[in-house]
Amino acid sequence: MPRVRPLVVVTRRLPEVIEARMKELFDARLNDADEPMTRAQLIEAVQTADVLVPTVTDRIDAALLAHAGPRLKLIANYGTGVDNIDVEAAYKRGITVTNTPGVLTEDTADMTIALILAVARRLIEGERIARSGQWKGWSPTFMLGHRLWGKRLGILGMGRIGTAVARRARAFGLSIHYHNRRRVHESIEEELEATYWESLDQMLARIDILSINCPHTPATYHLLSARRLALLRPHAIIVNTSRGEVIDEAALARMLRDGRLAGAGLDVFEHEPAINPRLRELDNVVLLPHMGSATLEGRIDMGEKVIINIKTFVDGHRPPDRVLPSML
Repeated sequence: MPRVRPLVVVTRRLPEVIEARMKELFDARLNDADEPMTRAQLIEAVQTADVLVPTVTDRIDAALLAHAGPRLKLIANYGTGVDNIDVEAAYKRGITVTNTPGVLTEDTADMTIALILAVARRLIEGERIARSGQWKGWSPTFMLGHRLWGKRLGILGMGRIGTAVARRARAFGLSIHYHNRRRVHESIEEELEATYWESLDQMLARIDILSINCPHTPATYHLLSARRLALLRPHAIIVNTSRGEVIDEAALARMLRDGRLAGAGLDVFEHEPAINPRLRELDNVVLLPHMGSATLEGRIDMGEKVIINIKTFVDGHRPPDRVLPSML
């Protein structure tokens, strides 16, 4: 008798090649509308599915998991972060959680450098002026930004992405400083000529550019509080391609408006897709719609990791990208 294929519920549209492969391998229920599932739809999904494939826009909390049917044994998250999933609640219910680490490193690092350049050299402001038809020609003092060469880049979170950012930044003549939960291996420090700061406060007071590359966890919520933001010098800029919740967004908007910070490049927001209207009013802020990892190659790589995790689990083995709760 042929083996029954698992019912896999996918909450958003994925690249066509990934959806086609899922339909070949599994009984895949896809979201052709590509609209975020409602709470009721998510409840129905966890009640009926063997495998749920959510994304960052789906909140898989303990209350939702309380509705899970006996068939649900795997949540294969389509994303690197799992702050949208209550991993501990899933673990207690015997539900395995996986993610897609590593595949978005280079794409996100590219976007981080792009934002640093865009803010420091005022690229978006210049593009608006050129497009408006109001440009009156070149002037020695027109649209002056700041060079990157010789500046100090502080990296908050020296994991895969932070390290990839540092490697790119070296080519632009930036000196590398970082704060991390643990000091990286000395070979990486030597390669990047990186300076480790055990104290985040001390690092913030000495850098010109801050790149946020740490995940959102209870410990990093508003890690950049109003007090810490005030430690940055007025000429400093902030770039965030990680999670919006790491910054006190209201405090950031005030400091940018008052000239206590020079600029910011933000790809993520505290309450996205809502963006603080005070940020939208500022010319010294570059705002992007969470597109740091938005390359076709990256999205396909993510999907392939999801498929591998599901296939490995269904075959009775431990999936390669299992995520365990912090309590273990």
